[in-house]
Amino acid sequence: MKTYKRLLTYAGSLSGFLIPYFFVTVLVSVFSLANFGLAIPLLDMLFTSEESFKVNGVLLELKNFDGSIEFLKDYFYQEFGLLMNENGKLYALMMICLVTVGASLLTNIMRYVEKMIAENFRVNTISHLRTSVFKKVLTLDIGYLTDKKKSDIIARSTTDMTETENSLASVITFIKDPVALIIFFVSLIMLSYQMTLFVFLILPISGGMIALISKSLRKKTHSLQEKNGELLGVLDESIVGMRVVKGFNAEPYVNKAFKKHNDDYVNTFFKVVRRIELASPTSEVLGVFFIGVLLYYGGVLVLGEDPTLSASQFLAYLGIFTQVLNPVKSLTGNISRIQRGVAATERIFELIDTKPEIVNKADAKELKSFEKNIELEDVRFSYGDKEVIHGINFSIEKGQTVALVGGSGGGKSTIADFIPRFYDVQKGAVKIDGLNIKDYTLSSLRSHMGVVTQESILFNDTVYSNIAFGMDSITEEDVIKAAKIANAHDFIMALEDGYQTVIGDRGSRLSGGQRQRLSIARAVVSNPDILILDEATSALDTESEKLVQDAIQHLMKGRTSLVIAHRLSTIMEADKIVVINKGKIVEEGTHKELIAKEGGEYRKLQELQGYDR
Repeated sequence: MKTYKRLLTYAGSLSGFLIPYFFVTVLVSVFSLANFGLAIPLLDMLFTSEESFKVNGVLLELKNFDGSIEFLKDYFYQEFGLLMNENGKLYALMMICLVTVGASLLTNIMRYVEKMIAENFRVNTISHLRTSVFKKVLTLDIGYLTDKKKSDIIARSTTDMTETENSLASVITFIKDPVALIIFFVSLIMLSYQMTLFVFLILPISGGMIALISKSLRKKTHSLQEKNGELLGVLDESIVGMRVVKGFNAEPYVNKAFKKHNDDYVNTFFKVVRRIELASPTSEVLGVFFIGVLLYYGGVLVLGEDPTLSASQFLAYLGIFTQVLNPVKSLTGNISRIQRGVAATERIFELIDTKPEIVNKADAKELKSFEKNIELEDVRFSYGDKEVIHGINFSIEKGQTVALVGGSGGGKSTIADFIPRFYDVQKGAVKIDGLNIKDYTLSSLRSHMGVVTQESILFNDTVYSNIAFGMDSITEEDVIKAAKIANAHDFIMALEDGYQTVIGDRGSRLSGGQRQRLSIARAVVSNPDILILDEATSALDTESEKLVQDAIQHLMKGRTSLVIAHRLSTIMEADKIVVINKGKIVEEGTHKELIAKEGGEYRKLQELQGYDR
């Protein structure tokens, strides 16, 4: 229960829930009990002589109540006897019926209030938990999100969250059902301690059998959640990569992969379901068996030579006992749901407990302004045991444009990711104005930077919201100005609703060049001191590349820029070009200096792209 104890910390004020919920639960049980208690005088009035309602000379008063059920029985019989004497038997019968209807009405009103309190508690708890999960995802390192399957994180945030929400409702029954059981069992003991003692002897059999069924459920449920995450992963990848799937006629291949994961999920699901569904019929059969045994034993007490129970009391006892069975079945049936919830909640807490590796130092400073330069000093980095960045050294002076060029997989993007601390170097240092960037707070460091990547990251929102993303203080005038600088204003105004046009999932309603120009406009409006361009034009056609390149030139004016270039024609005017090969710097200089080197790496790259000296 340690998992649920932690889950309840997301509920806010527990006392604010428990006190009213406990109070209303007690009222529900009391009014339910009154319904069956009123059946005793009703049955006696209908089927026995009026001797039962004979009024004695000395009247009983409620202030003399001694806590016994006999007193309550004698008092109500006395009151109904008085009604019969004054108004006749039918009037007394009508009053019993009215009181019964009233008790039923109050029972259902309280039951409704009870459910509303429980639902409010459950929904708010899950809302707080869901918010915590999303906040955690936002703090996770780029490296973690790259290593982990996106589908697994989504599964923990959705499917597991739903499982936890359902199981929380079952946990609440462990507050409600024991209260009802205590009240009902006290009443049963007062009616007949012999029958109740017999019930206590046979009920544990049901609990033991349900416990055996649920024993292995938790482990199987944990496996089921993992299978569901894998299934979501295949579905997500197939939808995102549908152009490739159709382009390569790979539908049969993808379908086969999905079927395999789906079959694994179904097989695991049925293993879980077999255990879950076995609990309900087992408790149902046991319940009928117990009722049969009670009917016989109660008949002995009523019809024996020395009866200890009247027929009306026996029928009322059976009615109350049926109410006992419901919470007992609920408790035993909820064990399986709680076990499933534990497995799902543990997966959620695994995500919440993930510690980001890139965090602020305790004494981190604010980077208030960028004044001098960016320096990379003997920077090294490894993926696992394999070092991929080997002793990188170069600097970018304020106002300079430095380009990183080289073959794919050489480490250019990784080097660029060190500056905004998307990754942390493992050896060496990245410095801004002479101070290690780890000594600055992450938010202040990144507030001076703008990033434009090869893949335009846009959101299913309006053009305006995508440009002004994350910047509440930006005005409409700022957005339009940024769009004009990015060569985006004209095509935006040609859209159906201009700047208020919703651009679809990942900007799907726009062309590649339009998406990239929106990304550039977003960088313009943030007005960064340091600009990182990661192959921002490599995926575009010639016409779009020219428009985007013009926009980039506008963006780079007066800024310190690090440019990763695939098309070398775009960086000939850079102040410095750093050639990277297999994680090492092999050449460094201006375009003219590097192109003049016979057999140089940069010159080879230029010749491969058709450069004419």
